[in-house]
Amino acid sequence: MSSDSPPLSRLVAGDVLRTLLGVILLGAVLFAATGVWPPMVAVESQSMEPHLERGDLVVVSDESRFAGAAADEHGIVTVTASERYSRIGGQGDVIVYAPPSRHGSPIIHRAVFYVDAGENWYDEANESYVRGADSCDELLNCPAPHAGYITRGDNNGYYDQASGIAQPVKPEWVEAKAQFHVPYLGNLRLELQKRL
Repeated sequence: MSSDSPPLSRLVAGDVLRTLLGVILLGAVLFAATGVWPPMVAVESQSMEPHLERGDLVVVSDESRFAGAAADEHGIVTVTASERYSRIGGQGDVIVYAPPSRHGSPIIHRAVFYVDAGENWYDEANESYVRGADSCDELLNCPAPHAGYITRGDNNGYYDQASGIAQPVKPEWVEAKAQFHVPYLGNLRLELQKRL
């Protein structure tokens, strides 16, 4: 090194500073585009296979952004309302939601249809996903205890509300909706979560 060159510590500090500024700038751009932080979630289970697999990284947005033509007042397109609209390999929006009683990571499942408080939603449901119920009286969360979305993981045999995973998902429980995914990239995030 010549005597005119800056010291190594100064070069390293400059590299670290540029890297941090780049990360901050990227974060700001992602937040501006998606309206949520963090703008990505890692899939932790097989409940959305084959469209989302454990370890996929999902880019999410505020539910009111990038809404389809059939979106409801909350910006969500349900499976039953979707008219040639699809996200993540299927009809309707995939939402990220967290009921207040949930401990741990939020749930990422597809919004199938919307129910009003007190609604008998058994007749609107696909009988394959109601866990053997033959009427509203035999179905969990029926009539609906409050208004919200009936949801289901693409790989799950039953609606979340029929299997006791959650009550109908209130719009305020929705944290984001999925836009697209990057296979396997979420494994890094899942590995970091385990170590922290």
